[in-house]
Amino acid sequence: MSNSLVPVALRRIPWGILFLVAALTGFGLAVLYSAAGGHLMPWALPQGVRFLGFLVGAIVLSRLNERQLKSLAIPAYVALVVLLVGVEALGVVGGGSRRWLDLKIIRLQPSELMKPAIVVALAAFYDHLPAAEVRRFNAIWPAALMIGLPFLLVLVQPDLGTALMIAFGGVTAMFLAGVPVRLFVGAAAAAAALTPIALARMHDYQRSRIEIFLNPESDPLGTGYHIIQSKIAIGSGGVFGKGFLNGTQSHLDYLPEGHTDFAFATMAEEWGLAGGIGIILAYAVVVGWGMRVALGAPTRFGRIAAAGLATTIFFYATINMLMVMGLAPVVGIPLPLISWGGSAMMTVLICLGLLMAIDRHRKPARL
Repeated sequence: MSNSLVPVALRRIPWGILFLVAALTGFGLAVLYSAAGGHLMPWALPQGVRFLGFLVGAIVLSRLNERQLKSLAIPAYVALVVLLVGVEALGVVGGGSRRWLDLKIIRLQPSELMKPAIVVALAAFYDHLPAAEVRRFNAIWPAALMIGLPFLLVLVQPDLGTALMIAFGGVTAMFLAGVPVRLFVGAAAAAAALTPIALARMHDYQRSRIEIFLNPESDPLGTGYHIIQSKIAIGSGGVFGKGFLNGTQSHLDYLPEGHTDFAFATMAEEWGLAGGIGIILAYAVVVGWGMRVALGAPTRFGRIAAAGLATTIFFYATINMLMVMGLAPVVGIPLPLISWGGSAMMTVLICLGLLMAIDRHRKPARL
């Protein structure tokens, strides 16, 4: 029995990770403050309030035990698929996409919730599957169906970036479950063979993003403008940046979307390479903690779910940073905890809450 005056429930919370996430978000608020010309509105203040709400939600989520998580995983996945179908029928159109359900109080984007849900649902599926079946076809087709259905529903919204994130998270869970590597190699070869067909069926703007990724200078004042200005902003920051509130590319409106998808470029201009390395290290610590939770999880479900959720955070941050540096096509993925907007922040804090729940499950023996 412990003689500590601190309640067990509080001792089980990974305060170090929470403080790091809060610090990363605080840095993001400073970037948004600067992007607004030194004002809390319209971005920094609402973003801070939103973070506090999602943080409380993550802590509440961490109170679930593993049995509850496992029992809720498949029903939550099914409910989200129904909501994605509802988006197609009743969704709100914004910016040329139909991604939201108007619930009067908030606009719900079910595709964001699907990112952690697909990982946990597949973890529950493989946890129920006998180990001897994992290397057989029975382990492949249900998982492929579970990934493919939301992927296609999100792709037609259209939202290529979120669809890819759902696919990455699902495939990662399959890999972690022990599905043979040769099947992934075969799937990659098939995808490569189908690439010409996929390109032909893409929307014009999606095809344009790939063409601009390969050659941004082909349309410097049109579709290539974003990425060219982003690279100029990042490069002009040098090692230590131009200083807080001194960014010219973002303040003079040369850098479009400097508070959302390209917030990393806004940051890099003012804080330079040092700021970029600091952000990367912060994400690395959070993802590394998630992988340690996976390694220490006592059950198969916990190991797959935790590693998949940590990988989802990794994909989120990595794809955005590669995108703004011109090393990946622009697919509309914001930088979580830094970019303005609640979707990416909500997804990361849901992942964090679920990771804390799994972490709590492995801790009693140490207390």
